[in-house]
Amino acid sequence: MVQVLKYDLVPFEDYLTGEREVEIRSEYVDGLVYAMAGASRTHNTITSSFHALIETHLREEYRVWQSDMKTVIQHKGQRFAYYPDIMATCSILDEDEYICTNPILIVEVLSDSTERTDLKEKFDNYTTIPSLLEYVVVSQDVPLIRLWRRRTSWEREIYRAGEVFHLESIALNVPVEHIYRRVRKEVGLEIA
Repeated sequence: MVQVLKYDLVPFEDYLTGEREVEIRSEYVDGLVYAMAGASRTHNTITSSFHALIETHLREEYRVWQSDMKTVIQHKGQRFAYYPDIMATCSILDEDEYICTNPILIVEVLSDSTERTDLKEKFDNYTTIPSLLEYVVVSQDVPLIRLWRRRTSWEREIYRAGEVFHLESIALNVPVEHIYRRVRKEVGLEIA
């Protein structure tokens, strides 16, 4: 006998309303709500270093957020809401203070539990956002940056230790090692 799992789908508006009052954030994938796990020290340090570099570089009319601002996407009749590790925009279009629907840059820092989602599901959905110019995925185990740009039809670029990549969306040159400067030992840049 085969058992079928039954899921209760959550209406999108209920998710948005409820998300403002919860202690544990969740992402929304076409009716299903997934609680987000906490991130490691290494993950948080990498994210903080990258966010700080972007924040100090941006012109005043730009905004950048780290982990607590969600982006909402509608793709192929489905709705999604994610909390990117870093997200930047050059204009605020949304009246809802908790949402950004027009990011120009999204950065995700990989962990073992998010790798498949960040490289497939989120990639597929993020790249449908009309305003998005670049999607960056940062490894937390080794100094490795993967970058996709709308301008190149989302063709992947790879950058490693000793290299510098350019974020066209915000006109910023980023040395790969700068992102990992506080976790050099953890990612193999420094031998103990």
